[in-house]
Amino acid sequence: SSELERLKQEISQLQAQINLDVTPWEQVKLARHPDRPYTLDYISRIFTDFREIHGDRNFGDDNAIIGGMARFRGNPVMIIGHQKGRTTKDRIFRNYGMPKPEGYRKALRLMHLAEKFRRPVFTFIDTPGAYPGIGAERRGQAQAIALNLKSMAQIRVPILTTILGEGGSGGALAIGLSDRVLMLEHSIYSVISPESCSAILWKDQDHAQEAAGALKLTAKSMREHNIVDGVVKEPVGGAHTDYDESAASLAKELERHLAELVCIDPGVLLGKRYSKFRKIGEFLEVK
Repeated sequence: SSELERLKQEISQLQAQINLDVTPWEQVKLARHPDRPYTLDYISRIFTDFREIHGDRNFGDDNAIIGGMARFRGNPVMIIGHQKGRTTKDRIFRNYGMPKPEGYRKALRLMHLAEKFRRPVFTFIDTPGAYPGIGAERRGQAQAIALNLKSMAQIRVPILTTILGEGGSGGALAIGLSDRVLMLEHSIYSVISPESCSAILWKDQDHAQEAAGALKLTAKSMREHNIVDGVVKEPVGGAHTDYDESAASLAKELERHLAELVCIDPGVLLGKRYSKFRKIGEFLEVK
């Protein structure tokens, strides 16, 4: 038993050292790794009795966002998340994880359904951003994102968000205004991609690595700036090396945070949620 504990400590120390040596740009590549587990991979390992719900009851269904009822530790919950594809056919079907307005409206529909039946909401973020196509803009992409932000601030049930891979701009935040925001260790969260940031600042994409460092988009930086509430450890080498271990680590954290949130009065919960996001970006300038 003591030998096993010693080995675990050595592995933990080795993992910490490995993670210290990972640069922001390498974090970006890990977050985008094609074998990284996606929302459905976590749903199958953490939740039971998942039943997907389709459509926004206005325009159609968006396969870049999935959602539905499920059970977590035996209790009914609502799940909403971005979903990417692995094969070329599936990536096109999922629109590379980039939602259109109907996707965000479907997500909001499910949140209101969860509120009606008093079920906690779990959202999972993994998107480079909202789809910028002409059709999406014509159908009100910006309005759909803005409405989600406004409405999520008023949903009277606990909302827990986990950033699984990429957390890109408003496309991520549209299902991320929640009571607790967690990030997997090698995920990223940023207002803009390093490539786009480089194109704006340096007029090309050759400085993406520098931009990644300047954006402070890693889970470690997000936690240090109190933008997220916790960082979930991944297996050595990244979540794609062991789906089961990654899911087990995440499930443990979700259970702990949910247990804290369900004990809070809905009115107090809304106040805390509002205050949490109002404080993001505050700083003290000393002259």
